Amino acid sequence: MKKTRGRQNGYLKVCQYSILTLTLGLSCLYASPTQKLDTNFITTKIESRYGEFAGKRIRAWFKVINESQGLSDQDKLLKVNNFFNMFRFVDDIKLWGESNYWASPMEFIGVNGGDCEDFSIAKYFTLLQLGVPDDKLRITMVKATSVNQYHMVLAYYETSGAIPLVLDNLDRSIKPASQRPDLIPVYSFNGRQLWLNKEKGRGVLAGSSERLEKWNDLKHRLGVERLRMPILKLE
Repeated sequence: MKKTRGRQNGYLKVCQYSILTLTLGLSCLYASPTQKLDTNFITTKIESRYGEFAGKRIRAWFKVINESQGLSDQDKLLKVNNFFNMFRFVDDIKLWGESNYWASPMEFIGVNGGDCEDFSIAKYFTLLQLGVPDDKLRITMVKATSVNQYHMVLAYYETSGAIPLVLDNLDRSIKPASQRPDLIPVYSFNGRQLWLNKEKGRGVLAGSSERLEKWNDLKHRLGVERLRMPILKLE
């Protein structure tokens, strides 16, 4: 979350590049929604980097994935949202020593914490892994009026014109956006497209994510073989 209005413009630029960077940079782990992940390899990497308890968390994540196969999209949303909302909220500056660090899902699980972007990103990629179509998901920047801060959530659209369901770490219940008047959308992304909310409740397509060029800045540290160690130890 960001606490000052004066940082909005710079924050928007970082977010625009970072979300799509993650989409491309994690291709080694999420090459396709139906790709079978190497459980032993990933677990070993996480344990060696973050310790025994991190290994338990990654096994719990694999259990969620295995148990969610064949479920409806709504049931997948519920299981994934409940799983990640058990993790701890920690500011980037305390955890990573940077004011705006975007952790990969494996880093988020490894350290057992992160900020709103990390919650949303982890849910997004996990749902992709479960076969939820990318065009139904949007990582969404909002203004959360309840805390007067910029905030990130994940939105699920049953159809392109539907009122989305909101997966959030502030309000842990999945609710339609119409029941979240505390969230004012600013813009949203998925792996291919960018929408700007020039009017409240209306997303205007702003082009393809292929326009964004800075994903190279992050791709070298993404994936289970390039995991960063936190400054603050969380266990």
